[in-house]
Amino acid sequence: MRVCVDMKKCQYHGQCVIAAPDVFSFDADGTLRWVESIDEGLRRQAEDAADVCPEQAITLEG
Repeated sequence: MRVCVDMKKCQYHGQCVIAAPDVFSFDADGTLRWVESIDEGLRRQAEDAADVCPEQAITLEG
């Protein structure tokens, strides 16, 4: 599964980091980072992150 984040929509609320800490994180300078290609074991976390994103900036493919 591919995780996509529309950085034009993202407002860095961090809800994705809370919902899916194995997929999303902030680096030292506050930039959002994420695992672009995940296996089935992380699907639920990624789906939860997409659901809680206030800006609906996260989409999942595959």
